[in-house]
Amino acid sequence: NEIPSHVRSFWMKRALQALDELVSPCPYEAFGAVIVNHTTYLPDDIGDLICIGANAISTGNPTLHGEMAAINNCTAVLSDPDGHYKLSPAEIQKAWHQLTLYTTAEPCPMCSAAIRWAGFKECVYGTSAATLAANSWSLIDISSEEVFERSSNLKPSTRLISNIASNETDPYFQWQNDPHAEC
Repeated sequence: NEIPSHVRSFWMKRALQALDELVSPCPYEAFGAVIVNHTTYLPDDIGDLICIGANAISTGNPTLHGEMAAINNCTAVLSDPDGHYKLSPAEIQKAWHQLTLYTTAEPCPMCSAAIRWAGFKECVYGTSAATLAANSWSLIDISSEEVFERSSNLKPSTRLISNIASNETDPYFQWQNDPHAEC
């Protein structure tokens, strides 16, 4: 079943809310992510939230981008012996194949590679790398699409879905490099 656009937009907005919950209502690094289970999707269903994450490079760990933080958080949630799922490491590896990662901006090469190594069913993003670059964000010039294409030998494949609710995510990345802009 194809997930309707209003459901995709709902989860992208939830990724934006993760920023407010985990960082601030006006985060400088506005990279938030949610990981969702759509495997039981029914017409009136939106899916199940597994975990959230937000960019946390301010901790000193340069790899804690929003997507990486969400994957780390989900690993803890899925493996918690007192939690709902209680999955083993092998079961967690299989679980990724059924999950969708929503992220406020196009994943960088590191995050794209992690998403592919995990084997997520889908990766959905809002703001494109081109929009980030146009707003003076420093980027490694390798698109998520290229990483996904060049990792096609990894199974299962991951569907990449772009520009979901970008009208809502783009403003989160437009003020940081403009000295006259307000958040």
